[in-house]
Amino acid sequence: MMKAVAVTPGTPNSVHLTEIPEPSLDQIPHGRGVLVKTLKVGVDATDREINEALYGKAPEGDDFLVIGHESFGIVEAVGENVHRVKPGDYVTATVRRPGGSIYDLIGTNDMTSEEEYYERGINLRHGFMTEKFVDDEEYIVRVPEGLKHLHVLQEPMSCAAKAVQQAFEAQQRMKIWRPEVAYVFGAGQIGLLTTLILKLRGLKVYTLARGKAPNLKAEIVAGMEAEYVSTRETPLESLVKKTGKPDLIVDATGSSTLAFQAMQHVGHNGVVVWTSITGGNNSIEIPSDSVNLHWVLGNKLLLGSVNANRTHFESGIRDLALGDMMFPGVLKKILTNPVQGMENYQEMMRLLVEDKDALKVYVDIA
Repeated sequence: MMKAVAVTPGTPNSVHLTEIPEPSLDQIPHGRGVLVKTLKVGVDATDREINEALYGKAPEGDDFLVIGHESFGIVEAVGENVHRVKPGDYVTATVRRPGGSIYDLIGTNDMTSEEEYYERGINLRHGFMTEKFVDDEEYIVRVPEGLKHLHVLQEPMSCAAKAVQQAFEAQQRMKIWRPEVAYVFGAGQIGLLTTLILKLRGLKVYTLARGKAPNLKAEIVAGMEAEYVSTRETPLESLVKKTGKPDLIVDATGSSTLAFQAMQHVGHNGVVVWTSITGGNNSIEIPSDSVNLHWVLGNKLLLGSVNANRTHFESGIRDLALGDMMFPGVLKKILTNPVQGMENYQEMMRLLVEDKDALKVYVDIA
């Protein structure tokens, strides 16, 4: 048996330490199994909301769900038909697992058309906050040894990579789309990593957050050669007057109010990407006639982006490597709050709930 951190879905504040059987390669058919020793697991608002029983289901046959979807580990053993990784490699793992739709069958599990979805550590599949895990080679992504200091950033980076890629792919409708100005709403991990990707694409990036500079988020944004904007000092309307309407806005705030505000400020032929999920019951008033008018006349686009597949993990890792070379020492500053060992799961959750300065919380498993 081995230790794991789990919740009881449907029961608020049920996070606990438990024991589950150790995995083995023979759980994966056709010799495609990869056995991974877990080194670190990142946690975020998703884990907090699962513990609050806002969503999340246990796998069939279990009454608990092992949490943790941001994995980093080292390969211990592989099946006879595994070719992408070998023992000793550092790896991460994708989160979505396939259902039965055509999109699942072609490897784009993150774009499933089915209402029921499968995500390790989130819904109907156990997560990675345990001593070891096993998975099919298809879902294991190698991490260069030179990036091991950025460990649990691989999964959130994949989500940021997908959000930006989706915008550019959708804008192929324009034949030529060369965005110059981008706003990123939110300076959490997704917002900061999105800032990085957009800077690497050559855009002028403004990253918006509430806190006044100087602060750590502003320091990281400046380190990426982007501009940090405190909305307490510079209202959104004032920023738009200064820069002109942006070509792209990526919302990563977790606020539906701000997500809808983005629709009122993006420029002609522009794109708004929503990456965050709001699980509450808030309602706001919006100038719907004006939004409708300007969106139709301006050929504007709104898209939602959730999770990521293998290609986004791989491109995100490439951008992390380039970003770490372009802006040395900056990305590691995102990793703010290590927690030593799964036994300290209560401290992990306390940081997620109470510490507003905890930019990235992660657990040192081994």
